[in-house]
Amino acid sequence: MRKWEEICEDPSLRDLPYKIETNRFGQIVMSPASNWRGGFQSDITRKLAELLPGGRVITECAVETTDGVKVPDVCWVSKERLEPYKRAFTMPIAPEICVEVWSHSNSVVEMMGKMQLYFARGAEEVWFCDENGAISFYRHDAAGATESKLCPSFPVKLEW
Repeated sequence: MRKWEEICEDPSLRDLPYKIETNRFGQIVMSPASNWRGGFQSDITRKLAELLPGGRVITECAVETTDGVKVPDVCWVSKERLEPYKRAFTMPIAPEICVEVWSHSNSVVEMMGKMQLYFARGAEEVWFCDENGAISFYRHDAAGATESKLCPSFPVKLEW
């Protein structure tokens, strides 16, 4: 099974137009990139940095899970949580907020599975952005949340 560091340093994988993750068997799983997904990732990154200045916004932060390395599209992590891992290839604990922007290739089962993996690694919130820019907020401590507890002024809809 290849280590995440080896995958990151593999020159044949550097310029792929895909987001790379692994599954529990160490196999590489790729998701295609698209302009609208990248646009929403940028919007979310910018808005989180503006509204939560006390931490760090990271795009494609590698998180070790029981199902391999998963890479949320955007994360917000407190400085304290990030400090021991800021130079690491992966984090063994999830950032406080993990955001996934849905693509056409994602299934509900896959995305709900990722949410559970992030919560199991300590995420406090998992957000999903759909292809229309609507944000769904999920919290480890509240079923049916309609807003973020950590960033309550984050909009429920992004314009594209």
